[in-house]
Amino acid sequence: MTIKLKLIIIACLISFSALAQDITPAQKFWNTLKSHCGKAYEGKLELPKDDKDFGGKTLTMHVRKCTENEIKIPFFVGDDKSRTWILTYKNDRITLKHDHRHKDGSEDKINFYGGTTTSTGKENIQVFPADAKTQEMIPGAATNVWWITINASTFTYNLRRLGTDRVFKVVMDLEKPIKAPSAPWGWKE
Repeated sequence: MTIKLKLIIIACLISFSALAQDITPAQKFWNTLKSHCGKAYEGKLELPKDDKDFGGKTLTMHVRKCTENEIKIPFFVGDDKSRTWILTYKNDRITLKHDHRHKDGSEDKINFYGGTTTSTGKENIQVFPADAKTQEMIPGAATNVWWITINASTFTYNLRRLGTDRVFKVVMDLEKPIKAPSAPWGWKE
């Protein structure tokens, strides 16, 4: 190998290393989440322990559809296939919206609420304060803060309504993928 070729290879490696260091925490989070596309996982309710709607039911998430700037994650509670978390990535910010459907696929009257990160966050956690649309739609949720954490073993979806006792936490086990479930309500594919 000639010295010139060695120098070109070294220059390329340095360039790639510099590019890797320029990836923001939001991009790292996004890339980690996208790496699960097509996979499904089960989890459990951590808080509140006595929740009548979620407690004791099989909880399943399916990172079902991924594009460059959107990830759709249906979240099933037992046989209830009404919920999909929709995350979008734009300008180094991530938006979380909640899509709720009825069995016939029609939209619930409370739909597409959520928020957008206010910073690039951290590579393993993104925080979504309630946006203006959510505050108008659900006045009681004006102080909602959602956050998602992800690491090699778990994905957590969290909610805290500031100024109240309202708290919610689901932990999904990323170490044990399961068979992908059927489509959520309202999906044709």
